[in-house]
Amino acid sequence: MIKVHAGNTILAMRARRVTAVTLAAALLSLLAAGVAAADDQPRLTTPGVPVVLANEPHALTLAWTPATWASEPAGEDPITYEVRAVIGTNVYRGLGTTTATTLTVTDLAPGTEYRIAISAYAINAYSDTSPEIGLRTAYGRAKVRYLNLDWSPTNNQIQHALQIVNTGSEPLDLTGVRVRYHLTFEGGNTDLVLNCDWAALGCDRVRRTLQYFPPPAPPPGGPTPTPTPTVYPIPGTPVPGWVELTVTGAVLAPGASSGPIYLRFHRQSWSAINERDDRSWQAATGAWTENSRITLDLDGVREFGDTYS
Repeated sequence: MIKVHAGNTILAMRARRVTAVTLAAALLSLLAAGVAAADDQPRLTTPGVPVVLANEPHALTLAWTPATWASEPAGEDPITYEVRAVIGTNVYRGLGTTTATTLTVTDLAPGTEYRIAISAYAINAYSDTSPEIGLRTAYGRAKVRYLNLDWSPTNNQIQHALQIVNTGSEPLDLTGVRVRYHLTFEGGNTDLVLNCDWAALGCDRVRRTLQYFPPPAPPPGGPTPTPTPTVYPIPGTPVPGWVELTVTGAVLAPGASSGPIYLRFHRQSWSAINERDDRSWQAATGAWTENSRITLDLDGVREFGDTYS
């Protein structure tokens, strides 16, 4: 009886030890999970909303309130700030970095709408991205005005009117101007007929050129798609491109416009075209707008528009 009682006591003690070890392990696991979750949180406070200090053609100066260490111990490493252009939901384009709280950005197009925010980071630390600010950069030497004439973006034509406006202080020779309407050839069909229906300057002065960029073909001897296509790009592949307009024999005084240029594009087959994936398309409103997704270069320098604004 005594031996049996002692055995039960030993078994009970062992059970208690196993239970204690299991509980300790579970507690350590919970603590580790808590530390991991804490490390996943931003250790820097969010920088302030950017403020515009100077807005000049090809140069935009911004300032913001600094981020600080939100947790202990505070880091000793410098805090770096990244100026970002917002191009989609949680999608950003970096414009520059600095350890100061001001920065002059020079790779933005004049006369163009942007959404800009600030983020901060240091070694093993980061912040949330600040609220964004919407702005239009100062005008340069020229801009484009846009009127969508097509209320259905999925019919068999692309119809719009454009105007080139001299926003500089000197006469503008349109010979040096390149206006590009950016689009996507869905289905890989790059066939497009470019019509000018009417232009204040005369359609004979408006040259229309189609440019597109199909993905490269597989290298010789390398792997090829299965089954091997008979044409390349593979039918169905979207192909980016643009319609470029150049104008001859016209000079605009400061503030003057080229007047409207009415354009109409369609396929040889008159099949349907989906404009909604075109970078330069904007829904029709019945009013002229300054469409920042149409680009204008003057003598090789971007003066208006950015397809990644």
